[in-house]
This record gives sequence, structure tokens and C-alpha cells, in this order.
Amino acid sequence: MVFPERFSNLPEYAFPRLRTLLDGLSPGGDPIAMTIGEPRHAFPPWIAEVLAQNLHGFGKYPENDGSLALRSAQAAWLGRRYNADVDPATQILALNGTREGLYNACMALCPERKNGQQPVVLTPNPFYQVYAVAALSVGAEPIYLPATEATGDLPDFHGLDPDILERTAIAYICSPANPQGAVASEAYWEALITLAEQYDFKIFADECYSEIYRDTPPPGALQVAQKMGVDPERVMVFHSLSKRSNLPGLRSGFCASGPQNIARMKQLRAYAGAPLPMPLQAVAEAVWTDEDHVIDNRNLYRVKYKIADDILGDVQGYKGPEAGFFLWLPVQDAEQATVKLWQETGVKVLPGSYLAREVDGVTPGHDKIRVAMVAEKEEMRRGLKLLRKTLYD
Repeated sequence: MVFPERFSNLPEYAFPRLRTLLDGLSPGGDPIAMTIGEPRHAFPPWIAEVLAQNLHGFGKYPENDGSLALRSAQAAWLGRRYNADVDPATQILALNGTREGLYNACMALCPERKNGQQPVVLTPNPFYQVYAVAALSVGAEPIYLPATEATGDLPDFHGLDPDILERTAIAYICSPANPQGAVASEAYWEALITLAEQYDFKIFADECYSEIYRDTPPPGALQVAQKMGVDPERVMVFHSLSKRSNLPGLRSGFCASGPQNIARMKQLRAYAGAPLPMPLQAVAEAVWTDEDHVIDNRNLYRVKYKIADDILGDVQGYKGPEAGFFLWLPVQDAEQATVKLWQETGVKVLPGSYLAREVDGVTPGHDKIRVAMVAEKEEMRRGLKLLRKTLYD
């Protein structure tokens, strides 16, 4: 039996890999999960009522592109949040979670050749793993750009060889960054968009953590692109309710871009889409419209930032995140630290190397662990105190 080779060199996905690492090892205390970015804050209580009012929609096939009402709510949110002008009919596509969109955007928009050569898809390193699988699926060459302290925890696109940029079709970037919590400034976006204009590639901006921040709202790629007056097809942004509204199970996200990009995404989705059921689209419409619960949620994360800063602030190499809900903590060896923490305390974290690829003999994150600040705040406080005592004291 013959199988495709395109995914043969993929490492095991991060969380099965973590289970393999800890398999057979007993926790040293009551387990505290600090691995996956699954918020455990309360979602808006009125969701049940909205869902109940729309249960009849389960008797219909859902609208593949998202209802116009849902897309209008998403476009209105972009207007309020970023002062961005987007046509809901032609410039937004509702998604069944942004992972689907991040994958299918590459499928729909990456050309077979770029300047007569194999196209390149750029991705930060470490990164959300769907970026790499999307590149391999379209036969592109994934190139991993270190996003470390030396580069401000964001990829340095300008340091690339012009020969690579000439082949680049798509550049993925996550801001606020997962896992580092770094934020791309307006100047960073301007420089990247200018580079994309020069070398004619598209920017896929994963902005799922945009509503969790300390003080200043992170600027967005679409916001900057519209200020610059560039072609709207140049940038595609991705947003989600998973982090903003503590609704990872709702699977509501969207992408926004120029009409041609969205049309090609819709064409692919007509054949291979997985649309959100209509009752859930109604819930998503209501949640994208409400901002009060988002403010409350952000304030709770601000309390958690302070807890982390108070417990870990004097640890050498500690750097509190600008945004998002991950801590990216220094260790000597990520896997060893993860095993030690689990066996001695029951605190479960993720080795940073599981989010990265080796490039030139170096795996960014081999000396980091990712800690998700998603648990109830007192449980998080207890977990961080145990972590501090076990790894740093």
C-alpha cells in the first residue's frame, strides 16, 4: 500500500507528544493543567438563551459562507476595534474556528509556482502548527524564521535572502504571538506590508489573541494596511471567539481580506467547507456584537499578569507577556523541566521545542516552557508558586 510522503517528516503533534513524554510518570501532587490554550473563564451567561431561541436552525443546512447577519456583526466589530472598513458581503468569510481558515487560505491562495519556482511559505518559529501543514499541503517550501529574544520574539522578515523573498507567496505571522506574547507594532506592520508589496506576497495575520492585553490594544494588520492604502488583497486577517469570549467549543472565527481572496476561499469552501450550524451562527452573531464580557475577561487576565509578575518577576530571563495568556519561561532543557515539574508537583506545562522546528541545528524553544494562564486565578497562583519553587529556587 502506498501512502503520500508530503507529511512523512511531520513530528508528532505537540499534545500527543507531551502525553508520550509523561506516559507512566506519576504526578507529584494534584494535577494542575497549564498546557493548552483553552480558557476556563466563564463565557457570557446569556448564550444559552440565544441558543434556545434558535434551535430550529438545526433542521436546516447552514449557510456555507456564514449568514449575512453574522458577517455584518464581524465587519462591525472590525470597524469598532480597528476603524477598518470591510464589506460583509464580499470581504468576510465566517469560519469553523480559525485553524480551518488558516489552512484553507493557503490551499485557496498559494500559487503552484512563484516567479517560475517552487513557492515559499514563511512562518515564525516557534509557531501554531497548522501553518507548516498548510505549506506542505500545497507543495510549497516552508521556511521557519526564528522568533526569539534576538528578534524581539517576532520573525525578522527583512533579514531574508532576496532569492527567498522572490519565491515567497505567503507569510504567516501571529500577533500577539503564541507563545511569546509579543506584539507587532504599527511600524512593524508597515515594514512587513511594504516588504510584501515589494516582493508581491500575501500576509496571513493570525490575530486570535488580540483582545487579551495589558494596557494598549495591539494594532492589527488590516488596520495598518488600510491606513497605508495598499491593495486589500495583500493582507488577510483571522479572528476568533475562542480567546476573546472564552468559547473555544463554539468554533466561531472569521477571515477578512480583499474580495478576490474571499471569493477564492468561498469557492473552495463550497466544495470542502465545514460551516457552523445556524443556531451557533446566531450565538456567534450575538457574541461578536457584545463587548462588555470582553472587557471583564481582559480585566481578569490583567489580574493574572500581576500574579505572574509578582511570583516570577525576579527570575533571571523572565519576561511578562505584552498580550495573550501564555508565559514563555526560561529553562535549561524544556523536556527535562517539564518532567521534573510533573513528577515533583503535578503541574503540567508544554516544552517549547514542541512548538518549533530545528533550523541550522537549533530548535527555538528548546530552553523554554510554555505555561497557559487559563485556570482559575487561585489555582494558577498555586501552580506558579510550585513552578517557581521547583525550577528556580
